[in-house]
Amino acid sequence: MYQNWGKLLFMHWALDPEILRPLIPSQLSIDTFDGKAWIGVVPFTMWGIRASFLPPIPGTSAFHELNVRTYVHYDGVPGVWFFSLDAENALAIWGARTFYYLPYFNARMSLKQESDVIDYRSTRFDKNGAAANFAAQWMIGEPLPQTGPGSLEFFLTERYCLYSVRRDRVYRSRIWHEPWPLQKATLDSYQSTMSEALGIATPDGAPLLHYAESIAVDIWPLKRVC
Repeated sequence: MYQNWGKLLFMHWALDPEILRPLIPSQLSIDTFDGKAWIGVVPFTMWGIRASFLPPIPGTSAFHELNVRTYVHYDGVPGVWFFSLDAENALAIWGARTFYYLPYFNARMSLKQESDVIDYRSTRFDKNGAAANFAAQWMIGEPLPQTGPGSLEFFLTERYCLYSVRRDRVYRSRIWHEPWPLQKATLDSYQSTMSEALGIATPDGAPLLHYAESIAVDIWPLKRVC
């Protein structure tokens, strides 16, 4: 698949890996940086979504998404583990659940921008998931230097596969994009129950923030690895 992601805010908190361990299949190892696991809440919007062999399909080629994630590895390959993904497109949600075994949920979502300030809101209404709400307003800051291997920024953002598990079998989907064009960001307001819907309290302290205006992404089909 081809996609574009943008107006994206990485919000990350460090926490003890043992807090996340019960929520992640035993086949996967939690990836840590300096002994800490990280949970991320990532609001963004998507457009230009299409299969590699098809043009964009009206009604499914653009929508907002909000994911809650952490970082794992299997057989030495680092990737993303999604606790939840909220979106406002029922057909796309069905496709992701069916073909990628990902925990997508229906939500009402909005993104508004005035100058360098973005206001993003999401309310989950899916009967298959716990109620969860998100509202944040942030200001876009100046560009950051490109991240390099070994840095925390690289660890949190440069992930080139996602994992899913179905019937105790581990699957991996490869992802490709250019290095993230990260910028600084400042939170003006924030309210969320996204991690609480998982049974995890939002960690204390302000999140580590990184913003990206846009990036083009290629996503491959799932491949069973175990």
